[in-house]
Amino acid sequence: MGDPKFSRRKYDTPAHPWEGERIKTENELLMKYGLKNKRELWRAQYLVRQFREQSRELQARIRIGDPQAKIETDQLLKKCARLALLPEEGATLNDVLILGTEEVLARRLQTMVFRKGLAYTPKQARQFIVHGHAAVGARKVTIPGYLVKRGEEELIQYYTTSPLTSDLHPMRPKAEELQAKAAEEEVKKEREEQESIKVAKPKLKKIIVTELKEEKEEDIDKATPPEPPAEEEKKE
Repeated sequence: MGDPKFSRRKYDTPAHPWEGERIKTENELLMKYGLKNKRELWRAQYLVRQFREQSRELQARIRIGDPQAKIETDQLLKKCARLALLPEEGATLNDVLILGTEEVLARRLQTMVFRKGLAYTPKQARQFIVHGHAAVGARKVTIPGYLVKRGEEELIQYYTTSPLTSDLHPMRPKAEELQAKAAEEEVKKEREEQESIKVAKPKLKKIIVTELKEEKEEDIDKATPPEPPAEEEKKE
């Protein structure tokens, strides 16, 4: 178990430090969810990896008829349902295998505070939480990575003694500003989708033209009768 003073590391570092695609994806997630460093991202990936490993192990044990595997399967599914990663009913071990990192990041208190409109940005949401301005129900929570359980989403609010509870506080987001920001993000998203379509159209056109040419050549070959044998071949 180890000494409680020296807690174990709850994440795994990448096997290779210089992978361009992985680094690009990680940086995008850091910006999207306002993470402090990549260790927070690696913790979410580690949690998903643990769920997947447990799911694969339980599937193997169920196939060989282990009675304890059924109990542990129910416990795993209940845990995922409690964290709102899976539905409360109808979930299976295969659903655990398709869990993604973003589904865990979306359940962090920092993300929930931002999406609920209590902060302008994920970075500001993190600052509010660390400074003790956020609460889940009547309980102050100062951990940005706290995973919000099912049913706690509606309880997220400003802490009762926080100055942010006042509507006149200058740092408190206004509903009109949040709506304007959401509209800007939608317009930006539509532009990005249109640009991606513009980039994809020439490539798609090229692929279609190439396939049509190949099909046309095949049809011509089928319609063309075979050439008669030469006279020399007939004599032989």
